[in-house]
Amino acid sequence: MGVRVVVDSSAGLPQEVVEELDICVVDLHRVEGAEGESSSGLSSLELAACYARQLERGGDDGVIALHLAKTFSSTWSAAVAASAVFPGTVRVVETHSAGMAIGAAAMAAATVAAEGGTLDECEAMAKSTIARSETWLYLHQLDDLRKSGRLPAGTAMLSAALLANKPILHIREGKLELAGKTRTQSKAFAKLTELVEERACGEPVFAAVQHADVPDAAEQLADLLRETLPEGSRVMVEPLVKVIAMHTGEGAIGLSVVFSSRNCG
Repeated sequence: MGVRVVVDSSAGLPQEVVEELDICVVDLHRVEGAEGESSSGLSSLELAACYARQLERGGDDGVIALHLAKTFSSTWSAAVAASAVFPGTVRVVETHSAGMAIGAAAMAAATVAAEGGTLDECEAMAKSTIARSETWLYLHQLDDLRKSGRLPAGTAMLSAALLANKPILHIREGKLELAGKTRTQSKAFAKLTELVEERACGEPVFAAVQHADVPDAAEQLADLLRETLPEGSRVMVEPLVKVIAMHTGEGAIGLSVVFSSRNCG
């Protein structure tokens, strides 16, 4: 018995973590269409059934649900609708993010649950982790994001104006913003490391590097972070799940970081 944590597959949690912390992962849908493969969100019926099963497993202690930002997927609104079936016992946390920022929040909430934490305590930990998280994307091109409709027209135009063939994007409040322009991978990794180090304020962080079929490059960024970040920091490397990689394009690298505090000082 205990509070259950549900996350969708966009978070990219490694299987060993899912098993260790007993987190429920619901797979987003991959759809084959005339223009190739795309993704689609989960329905309220699917999520209501999932939440009901988890409530039964947890003895009705409650469910914390963490899903892809509502600006990126219809899953969040479906989750809110599904949670209405279980008033007070299913808490849907707005993540404003994607990737391992969500995964880290699920890990933190599940850890509190495993220690016997209440539903309120698990929800507070999930929200705190999200609030202390930042996510960046390093892309080789913007075509896939633009086609998916997840890149604001202004961001695409700005990056083109700056001749940023390999831009760094930042997810802020569920929206993609241009964070920097780079010409080479080494400069991009140096910029990302600088952004994280500055934001860390000398305190240890949890960082997750996720990649679309470029494990060597991901390890290079991870090694740079390990060399630079404060002692006690943890850096992990995982592949981007297919439902995310199909939108970011080949060679993309995502970096999600959970900082020790919300702000410096």
